Amino acid sequence: MPKNKGKGGKNRKRGKNEADDEKRELVFKEDGQEYAQVLRMLGNGRCEALCIDGTKRLCHIRGKMHKKVWIAAGDIILVGLRDYQDDKADVILKYMPDEARLLKAYGELPENMRLNEGIVDEEDEGGADDYVEFEDEDIDKI
Repeated sequence: MPKNKGKGGKNRKRGKNEADDEKRELVFKEDGQEYAQVLRMLGNGRCEALCIDGTKRLCHIRGKMHKKVWIAAGDIILVGLRDYQDDKADVILKYMPDEARLLKAYGELPENMRLNEGIVDEEDEGGADDYVEFEDEDIDKI
């Protein structure tokens, strides 16, 4: 049986820690780019995102980010718009929660956007009538 002398294996890949995300400089959008919020993940490196301009786009996660940067519903991302397909875009960058708050403070994101809370359905926003209150006599009957 040959001995494993190489540097390969999934444990080495698992052990990589990209620690350069701790303090990075804030990246603003340029022309041909747009801020967006992820509505839902579709699998196969794709997600559906609502851009700031009001357009819902199918976004493709680029290979550099695939399986390294985890994107979930509600995250703020920077997408690169395509010249030839308006309904599709490419994910360039995922903003950390503190970076998204800074973008909102700088006025880059609209004030009504909810940051990193996940997508909440309209029915769930009521919330006031979701609890049941029992009286002491009801408990005794049981």
